[in-house]
Amino acid sequence: MAEMTAELLRAKGYRVDTRTGFATSGIRREQEVGLVDVYWEYTGTSLVTFNNITQKLGGQEAYNRVKELDARKGLIWLTPSKVNNTYALAMRRADAQARNIQSISDLAARIRRGETFRLASNTEFYIRPDGLMPMQRAYGFEFGRENVARMSTDAVYDTLRDSSEFDVGVVFSTDGRVAAYNFVVLRDDRDYFPSYLLTPVVRKPILDKNPELATHLNALAEKLDNATIARLNAMIDITKIPVRDVVTAFLQGSGLI
Repeated sequence: MAEMTAELLRAKGYRVDTRTGFATSGIRREQEVGLVDVYWEYTGTSLVTFNNITQKLGGQEAYNRVKELDARKGLIWLTPSKVNNTYALAMRRADAQARNIQSISDLAARIRRGETFRLASNTEFYIRPDGLMPMQRAYGFEFGRENVARMSTDAVYDTLRDSSEFDVGVVFSTDGRVAAYNFVVLRDDRDYFPSYLLTPVVRKPILDKNPELATHLNALAEKLDNATIARLNAMIDITKIPVRDVVTAFLQGSGLI
């Protein structure tokens, strides 16, 4: 999204300085103090992590709430895309079928009965306030600290695919590797995970000076949904096409540049 936004805005005549590699909390702090002007954020992340709202809200209601709350901090939420990139638990399809596990509740029930499952998780999900520990409380089970390994997001996918030592992995629902590696996402049957609608967020002083930014970013948001993002991610992560080439082809094919 950083590359896509930068290329789009450069084509519209803006000078763009792109930075990547921030942690979620870090980039939020930088945006609040004025060091980052534009960032695509998830509604669920702002709702739970930055505004401490634990109430269960639907997609539109969550968007409305974070838009109102963050406006008080000088951050303007534009039109959300149709990308709902939730966290999810995944298993190798063959293992899930053999053990008749279709949902997180199915997994929880087996663990409560004494079965052991090892989880590969990225560090952020491990420590997030909407992450591992509250999810386990919501479903009434615990993997056990000794059965959880923290690693990079990319390593989670490779480890779950290649290592029989791990049974479950924390994935993103729009990652192209879920289908490519023949994983199955366990149904969040208690609706634990909030809606994570991917939305452009702009600092108010920047938007006041450049109101046309909303037009450009909203037009991009309109072109994005889960299937599109999964396809683009797969081109990068599986086919190994350079990010810039994928972005340029998408923006041109969508008529955005």
